[in-house]
Amino acid sequence: MTGSATPYGPIRSLMEDDAVEEVWINGSSQVFAATHGEHRLTSVVMESRELEDMVDRLLAAAGRRLDRSRPFVDARLPDGSRLHAVIPPVTEAWAVNIRKFVGLRATTLEELVKVGSLSLAAARFLDASVVTGANIVAAGPVGAGKTTLLNCLASSIPARERVVTCEDTFELKPDLVDLVAMQCRPPNIEGEGEVTLRMLVREAMRMRPDRIVVGEVRGAEAFDMLVALNAGCAGLTSVHANTAREALRKLVTLPLLAGSNIDPGFVSSTVASVVDLVVFCERSAGTGRRWVREVLAVGEQVAGGDMITAGTLFDRSSGDLAWTGETPRDTGDYARAGYDVGMLLREGAGT
Repeated sequence: MTGSATPYGPIRSLMEDDAVEEVWINGSSQVFAATHGEHRLTSVVMESRELEDMVDRLLAAAGRRLDRSRPFVDARLPDGSRLHAVIPPVTEAWAVNIRKFVGLRATTLEELVKVGSLSLAAARFLDASVVTGANIVAAGPVGAGKTTLLNCLASSIPARERVVTCEDTFELKPDLVDLVAMQCRPPNIEGEGEVTLRMLVREAMRMRPDRIVVGEVRGAEAFDMLVALNAGCAGLTSVHANTAREALRKLVTLPLLAGSNIDPGFVSSTVASVVDLVVFCERSAGTGRRWVREVLAVGEQVAGGDMITAGTLFDRSSGDLAWTGETPRDTGDYARAGYDVGMLLREGAGT
C-alpha cells in the first residue's frame, strides 16, 4: 500500500514514526516534524492538491468541515490525533498542524509516579486534595502533559460524585461512574448552531454536578468557570502558562474578556478565594521527558493590583520533586476527610 492510499497520504511515515509528536505543514512545500521537543524540516514534499485532499479526508472522518466562510478548524481525528488547519484568505497558503495521539502515558496519579513524572508524596497529597474537593489548575506550555495530568487528577474524584466535563474536543477519559462529557461544536454552513465552551460551562451548572472539569480555559469561559467555582461547585481545569505564577495571572486576566463590565477586583479576589492549587508541568529540553515541576498553594490575599499570594509546596529545583516545608492555606477540609496534611506532605520527603 502506498502512502497516498492512506488517510495521511505523503506524511504517512511521519505519522507512523513513534518518535514524532507533531507534524505541521506550511503551504505543502514545507513539512516539519517535532521529536522530543525539537522540530526539523523534513524531506517530505507534497502538491497543494494533495494537501487539500488529505485534510478533506481527515475532516470528513471527524465530521468537521473547512471552507472560505470558516477558514479555521480544530478537530479530533478517529485515531485520537488533533488537527488544526487555517486556509486562505486568512493565510497565503494552507497551514496544517497535526498533534499525534500517543495515548495517555498515565491515567492515575500513581501511574505518574511510576513513569517518574511525580513524586510519591506529591501524588498522595494531590490525590487527597482532589478527594477533599480542592479546586486545582494544571498549567504548563504546549506539549507539557497538561491533559494527561488533568485526566489523572480527575481519576481521583470519588466514585459517588457526578462529574461534567467541558472540552473543545473530547480528550479527557477519566475512569468515573457518573460522568457526562460535552464538547464544543462549530457553526453550520449558515453560521448557526455553534456551541462554545462558555455555553458548555453554563449548561454544565444546570446538570447538578458535584464537580466540573474544563479541559482548558483560554478566553471568556474562564469567567463562567470562576462563577461556577464561586457557587460551590468543585472544579479542575488547565491553562497554558510558562510558570505556575503566570497561570495565576492568566486566571485573573482571562475572565475580563467576558465583558467590559467585569470588575477586575472581583475577579482577582474570586481567584484567590476559590483556586486552591496550581500544578505546573513542563517538558525537559532535549529528552522530551514530561514531569511536574511545581505544586503551588494559592493564598487568599490579593497584594495590590492582581498579585495573589502563593507558596510553593513541592519543587523540582534540586532534581527531585520535593516538599518545601510550606503547607496549604486551609487544612480543615483535609482533617474532616480524615487526612493528616503534615503526614501527607512529609511521607515522601527525602525519597
